[in-house]
Amino acid sequence: MITLTAEPFEPGALLTRFCAGRDETGAVASFVGLARAEKGQAAALELEAYPGFTDAAISAFAETARTRFRLHDYHIVHRTGRIAPGEAIVFVATAAGHRREAFEACDFLMDWLKSRAPFWKKEHGPDGARWIEPTDRDRTDASRWDQE
Repeated sequence: MITLTAEPFEPGALLTRFCAGRDETGAVASFVGLARAEKGQAAALELEAYPGFTDAAISAFAETARTRFRLHDYHIVHRTGRIAPGEAIVFVATAAGHRREAFEACDFLMDWLKSRAPFWKKEHGPDGARWIEPTDRDRTDASRWDQE
């Protein structure tokens, strides 16, 4: 399941619901990304997405993860709009038969979301707003999956 939302969400509640009734799943891995204050330099993060396009791209990539890591299921929630420091930006949960697949799929999905997903990010701070691009580290993290 893929959800884009401008509303804050509760990661713990999402994880509890995701885990419910999984009597054939051996492992669930999850990740929560939070907006940082960047030592006072970021008052807010703003994410733009195109509904219908962004969620379709995420869904297609998540299906790649489902096949590659033999996932039983996944759930991705991603914020859009203005996000305050400390608020959750992204939640990813993966369910698989074994822990390695669940961990790797979660990592794989986050690397793609961080560096390649069709979001446009702007940081608002004391000196105004600036667009944010993936870092070299983000690109390197994502590229390691291309070699497997």
